[in-house]
Amino acid sequence: MREQAAASESQRTLSPSVVDMMWSTGLMSAFNPTPAGGVEPSFAQMIETWIEMAWQDGSFGWVGIANLPSSFAAAAYLPDDGFAEVFTAHDNHVTMGGQFFPNGQGVAVDGGYRLTGSWSFGSGTGHAEYVAAGFLPMVDGEMQWISEGVPDMRVAIVPRADVDFHDGWHVQGLKATGSYDYAIDDVFVPHGRTFALFTREPLRGASPATRMGMMPVTAAGHAAWALGVAKSMLDDVAELAATKYRMSDMAALATRPTFQKGLARHVAAWRAARLLVLDAFGTAEAAVAAGDELTPTMRADMRVAAVHATDTARECAEWAHLAAGTTAIREGSRLERAFRDIYTGTQHAFISEKVAIDAAQVWLGIVEDQFGL
Repeated sequence: MREQAAASESQRTLSPSVVDMMWSTGLMSAFNPTPAGGVEPSFAQMIETWIEMAWQDGSFGWVGIANLPSSFAAAAYLPDDGFAEVFTAHDNHVTMGGQFFPNGQGVAVDGGYRLTGSWSFGSGTGHAEYVAAGFLPMVDGEMQWISEGVPDMRVAIVPRADVDFHDGWHVQGLKATGSYDYAIDDVFVPHGRTFALFTREPLRGASPATRMGMMPVTAAGHAAWALGVAKSMLDDVAELAATKYRMSDMAALATRPTFQKGLARHVAAWRAARLLVLDAFGTAEAAVAAGDELTPTMRADMRVAAVHATDTARECAEWAHLAAGTTAIREGSRLERAFRDIYTGTQHAFISEKVAIDAAQVWLGIVEDQFGL
């Protein structure tokens, strides 16, 4: 992937050869339930895979946390008729991306919904045959509620042909992710191609992840992505330091005590953040595997671990960029691209400070639960 990064950036979506590689290696469907061609990896395996993908290239890693969880969720939670239409009919060779936030409305009709809406940042849709679109079901013009203060939110899986794409993906970083805006106008979606956004009741798959829902899988992806990009920058600046000489400095960067101290501190911070992520997600996964309930505290722990890993990764990237000096500002270099990517990816609302605040309120007992965690 490293060799294809520049070409993918120029196309603003992954090059066809990279997508083909993801299929030929089994990566594209690896996270799916077994009936959809996957191997049902543990959270640790998913996290380490995403870290490696993001280390190779930020856009490649971002597509990994878009396409892989999208097909994971659809394969696990779609009703049988929808699964047969989307997965079985295509021999499980299905790439999926999109936006799960309910920016659309689905008017209830016989057999399904008439879906209309507009979605932004549909990551991985540049090469996706199906597009995920979150929506609010509407009955007689009214929103539906599953409990007090919690609206019914669903996800529609829509064929690419029924989606209008708006190519506004001209951005600072993550240029190769094909994160296009898109719209759907009064398209019929049968019940079988929809599922509840916050469901934790899989119809396929035996892994604990399928019984933990989309939020933990998405959070693990964001944490791993940030860690992977930051690691690429730490590794690259450490390699550069042996031959990097600053103007008027007769010693290599690697021999400078200030660089040595900074490298030690940031590598240690990175390792600690990674271990926190593995611990939070592994602890919750083990509890669910043992038959225990996924508690609000466990969900809060995982989301905070993801936010902390993201913040730590950004700090590591800042230091590496500064330490690399003018080498890091050369357009098209790995360090320059990773720096742009980390500052684009860490703007995502899923790992914002509000998530940390919501989680802390659960820890403090101010609220019993935050359904969005």
